[in-house]
Amino acid sequence: MPVTQDSSERPPLDRTRLAHPDGGLAPDLVVEVVGEASSTNSLVAERARAGAPEGLVVVAEHQTAGRGRLDRAWEAPPRAALTLSLLLRPTVPASDWPWLPLLTGYAVAKALRAEAFAADVKWPNDVLIAGRKVAGILVERVETPDGPAAVVGIGLNVSQTDAELPVQTATSLAIETGSAPDRTHLLRTLLSTLYEAYDAWSAGGEAGTARLRASYAAACATVGEDVRVDLPSGDVLTGRATGIDSDGRLEVDGPSGRTVVGAGDVIHVRALDR
Repeated sequence: MPVTQDSSERPPLDRTRLAHPDGGLAPDLVVEVVGEASSTNSLVAERARAGAPEGLVVVAEHQTAGRGRLDRAWEAPPRAALTLSLLLRPTVPASDWPWLPLLTGYAVAKALRAEAFAADVKWPNDVLIAGRKVAGILVERVETPDGPAAVVGIGLNVSQTDAELPVQTATSLAIETGSAPDRTHLLRTLLSTLYEAYDAWSAGGEAGTARLRASYAAACATVGEDVRVDLPSGDVLTGRATGIDSDGRLEVDGPSGRTVVGAGDVIHVRALDR
């Protein structure tokens, strides 16, 4: 469905609603909106090193030098997307930290489904609608005087038109429905869903991670698909994605048997034929 909207028609985030105590956000979440930033992850990392507490959220109406996973550039016109970073200070064992990017992807997809978008996750944390990417996530560990922290960066395409998207494999919420949703409402839903999932995982111990693994696998569009994985070594792995292991790695049954993948660029082979 074609969408046309220029930046002058895109309303800013409602800072009053975001700051209201009855806005539905957890008390620990404090949202700051900035007009422009090169990278919200960089801003939050600086604040983390300066002692900012868990729950700080910085949202940029226009991010000029955003980065995605695998160091890819991420760009969007002003007020066309939700570009934000959340500061977390996880208390789970360091061995469980690799679950945080997967948890974030799962929570973003869950928030979108709550708003009637048919979203799912491509391993590890790309959020898709109808096989096209609508959101990307970058989680970075930051060393601070108060201990390690996690900066969770999210870029969600909201009102971009086809012409404003960098690749044909991307989409926006407006493209999927024909109109752009209220970004302020969407931001509150996203943050509430993410923080609720994070709290449950943090407090749940091994059982919490097991529940997250099951929920993530059920929402992951990659499981059950024929895939091609471009590995960091430069090698290519092909096969059927069969599951998610206890460390959040993708299990792939290929020509040489089962392989677990901890990092790599996954392509759903069936999507290449669409």
